[in-house]
Amino acid sequence: MARMHTRRRGSSGSDKPTADDPPEWSDIDADAIEERVVELSEQGHDPSQIGVKLRDEGVQGTPIPDVKAATDKKVGEILDEHDASPDIPEDLRNLLARAVRLRDHMDANPTDHQNKRALQNTESKIRRLIDYYRGDELDEEFAYSYEVAVELTE
Repeated sequence: MARMHTRRRGSSGSDKPTADDPPEWSDIDADAIEERVVELSEQGHDPSQIGVKLRDEGVQGTPIPDVKAATDKKVGEILDEHDASPDIPEDLRNLLARAVRLRDHMDANPTDHQNKRALQNTESKIRRLIDYYRGDELDEEFAYSYEVAVELTE
């Protein structure tokens, strides 16, 4: 996929292994994996961080290389079933935090034109994502402003 605000082509990512079944050495019960996912979510971890923790630490000392192969559900689906999903999507929250950092930098350095452009691009991405998520994950009245971003990222 091409990048949004540059003229460069995107780089292709690595391919996941084609195996549909979990490896033989990972024989953890799907219910135990789901409990661990909900537990990590309650500790404040994002869905992407949960996948990394399960890969590195695992459940009961056994690493989980792929949650979807082991449980037939993605991490987000597990969180939705247990009403533990975050209030706003992770990608939107990360962009909001980046916009707050850039705005704070611009307040301290008003002549930094490169970061002013980066802030404009980030806010553009935020508005596009809000339009995408509006009605499903976000309220219909949700609108971006710096004050809202500061409130949501704290």
